[in-house]
Amino acid sequence: MTSLAATNALPNQMTANTSTSSLPLFSVVIPALDEENGIAEIIERVLSISDELNKIGMRGPELIVVDDGSTDRTAEIVNSYDGADLISHDVNRGYGAAIKTGLAQAKGDYVSFLDADGTYPPEHFPRLCAKALTGYDLVIGTRMAGSETGMPLVRKIGNFIFANMLTILGTRRVTDSASGQRVINRDILQKLYPLPDGLNFTPIMSVRAMHENIKMVEIPIPYSERVGDSKLSVVKDGLRYVQTITWTTLGYNPVRVFGILGLAGIAIAAIIGLSVLIARVGGTTSLGGWGVAAIFAALVTSVAGVSLFNLGATFNYLVSLVGNLPGQAGMFGKPMFDPPLDRKFGYIGLALTIVGIIAAVISMVLGINGWDVSRLWLYLVSSAMVILVGIQLMASWIVMRILEELSLRDMHAEQDIKGIRNR
Repeated sequence: MTSLAATNALPNQMTANTSTSSLPLFSVVIPALDEENGIAEIIERVLSISDELNKIGMRGPELIVVDDGSTDRTAEIVNSYDGADLISHDVNRGYGAAIKTGLAQAKGDYVSFLDADGTYPPEHFPRLCAKALTGYDLVIGTRMAGSETGMPLVRKIGNFIFANMLTILGTRRVTDSASGQRVINRDILQKLYPLPDGLNFTPIMSVRAMHENIKMVEIPIPYSERVGDSKLSVVKDGLRYVQTITWTTLGYNPVRVFGILGLAGIAIAAIIGLSVLIARVGGTTSLGGWGVAAIFAALVTSVAGVSLFNLGATFNYLVSLVGNLPGQAGMFGKPMFDPPLDRKFGYIGLALTIVGIIAAVISMVLGINGWDVSRLWLYLVSSAMVILVGIQLMASWIVMRILEELSLRDMHAEQDIKGIRNR
């Protein structure tokens, strides 16, 4: 196998007085599994972009094909090209694993990857690279923002769902969470790891890039129907996408996930409570079966909603303490309260507890003085709910303050140690 770094040391076109050895090198990794029908065409198309890369101030491409346990002639075809390096896995290890193997061997200042099935256009790499040279560390070719696409309808719907899920759980708008054509500044590659071995490699890269505050941008690209059979299982891989996107987000900004669920529960409880209040003002004094069920749902969703929101806020402190990560974006992506709302949980919880106790005492006094339990049960249950929520908020406030104190203690200890060493 011939190293492309050597064969492409000089591009085909260059000025007489300018050497290209100082230009950044561009590397392309192609993961391939049984792609004998399309691998030759994609190799030739990648190698053909050399002149266009040179025009924007890059040299290359260095092309690395990772044969991920193919049982057909894929490796044999790759070996017939002097401009492509072949790395072979003895067994199939997965799409993401193949890309990581190639990235580990790539020498480029800017690295990328591309599917072997002809769906992505390597001719658009110079456009993506030109954008990267303007200061972006991750440039993603989006298949969902342009009009030229051969993507099947089911895949379109799936990508729309996952992109919007990533947008909701992340910190910025994303149109294509799983694009397989990207250009990455090698200097930030370490921040994107660890990455999975499977087909969920690309959406997890997008999640990590957002939460690591990496400067990223999407560029529209056309998309074609693939050559050969797809390895993607719509249901199996779709569920894996949902699971891994959620878990990765929880590792960075837990309150974003738990907070959304918590606010949803609180909103449901508020709607039910408002409906009950309107009915009571309208003259309704008794509840039927559906009314009792609604009250039960309101009690459960309100307590569960507050619990989940508290859990997310507490976990954010824990992630910051243990993970040594960049500042979390929080529930709303940017600060909404100054000071943060969680710092007021103690006062809010104390106030709710006092209100709940007062309401409970009044209800019990009225019961002792002859009020029928049918008139009092809702007030007693509601006051109990308010007391429990208040106690929970106070407990969360205490836990978060302890975590904050531990974080400050570690920070000051590290500063003191550095100070001693510098003396």
